[in-house]
Amino acid sequence: MLDSISIHAASSGFSPLALFLQADIIVKLVMIGLLLASVWTWTIIVSFAVKIGRIASKSDKFEQSFSKADNVDKFYDDHGKSNLPMAKVLAAGMREWRRSTARGPIDREGTRQRLATAMNATIEQEVDKMADRLNFLATVGSVAPFVGLFGTVWGIMRSFSAIAAEQNSSLAVVAPGIAEALFATAIGLFAAIPAVIAYNRFSHRLNKIESRMGRFADGFHATLSRELELGK
Repeated sequence: MLDSISIHAASSGFSPLALFLQADIIVKLVMIGLLLASVWTWTIIVSFAVKIGRIASKSDKFEQSFSKADNVDKFYDDHGKSNLPMAKVLAAGMREWRRSTARGPIDREGTRQRLATAMNATIEQEVDKMADRLNFLATVGSVAPFVGLFGTVWGIMRSFSAIAAEQNSSLAVVAPGIAEALFATAIGLFAAIPAVIAYNRFSHRLNKIESRMGRFADGFHATLSRELELGK
């Protein structure tokens, strides 16, 4: 009976809350920082997943509408002010097209080059804007394990200090510090692993969106090039 009670007490002493409360101020700061980083990481993951899904869905509808449009100028007037990245690529191309063809004679080759430059610059700008928060995921994924390792080292140092102070190397003396150390490492991995997975996944999604915008820009460039050949 007494053995079961002591085992229960020991197990409750090693609960996450108990480990946090027993830790010294340095390890507590490490744990709090890692937990905050984990919360912000999951906030970015959820918001970015929703944002990317919405962009993909709207891009499907935008491309379908564009493929059915008979008049590019009218389509631009109706959809050119949208915040959709693909719409901004269209807007960049149309603005350059109208500037280049406003007065004659038209420099066909120069117009083609300026169209490509304007749309490619817009693609890069939009991808950079979408990828802005991913830098935090990359930072957490690379730094959090080392922050947790710092908590580990600090906890082990406390364990050795306790051994020296108590002149006792029993498990009861060293266990609390080692447990705090391992808990700090676990929190570091808890923050880092989702960040790394999400960063790799979202980077792949962004590459697909960038490629998709590039294909749209190429197709739109070909359409405007045909207009040039017809002698607009």
